[in-house]
Amino acid sequence: MQPYKAVLFDLDGTLLNTLDDLTDSVNTILQQHGFPLRDAPEIRSFLGNGADALLHASLPEDTDEETFALCLVEYKAYYQQHMEDKTRPYEGIWELLDSLRAAGIKTAVASNKFYTAVQGLCEKYFSGKVNVAVGECQTETLHIRRKPSPDMLFMAAEQLGVPLTDCVYIGDSEVDVETAQNAGIDCICVSWGFRDTDVLLRAGAKAIVDSPQELMEKLL
Repeated sequence: MQPYKAVLFDLDGTLLNTLDDLTDSVNTILQQHGFPLRDAPEIRSFLGNGADALLHASLPEDTDEETFALCLVEYKAYYQQHMEDKTRPYEGIWELLDSLRAAGIKTAVASNKFYTAVQGLCEKYFSGKVNVAVGECQTETLHIRRKPSPDMLFMAAEQLGVPLTDCVYIGDSEVDVETAQNAGIDCICVSWGFRDTDVLLRAGAKAIVDSPQELMEKLL
């Protein structure tokens, strides 16, 4: 595997185990509106395509657009306040990031989570360990399309000052595999996240690691 100057990471299911806080946040909004609740395995299967897709999958199929829009706003507000309740880095992640930093390799996060949540979580858990953090954003001043668009990877590489061809993307889902393909860069998938290995293989994953230590050995 070629030496890389920068490593771009997905966030949920790759660096952070966010499943419990995501499940609790979705269910809080569902309960407020009298909708059936979802269990953690269901939420796990809905993750990877951002907050909009998560809410669309979690709400009843006949939910009207006005109710969906309200639930999405409420969900983002609630999650922003509770995203650190149970979320933790996977074991070995801090050591991995410190080792990359010590080796002079730059790091960034590129996540389909909404932008302010990405910024907040990276500041909380990875301050001084990750150089750049990018999330999905659709505002008048900032337009970053969600994966599998390669926008986030382009932006992360540009902010790091590293050519995209010298970057590798690390993720845990079929969306991450497709995103790396769309960006034209290598991808390494992790097996500890929100997708099983068979799903990753069907998506075209060419490299899968089972621990942060194994990932460190591949990168260094």
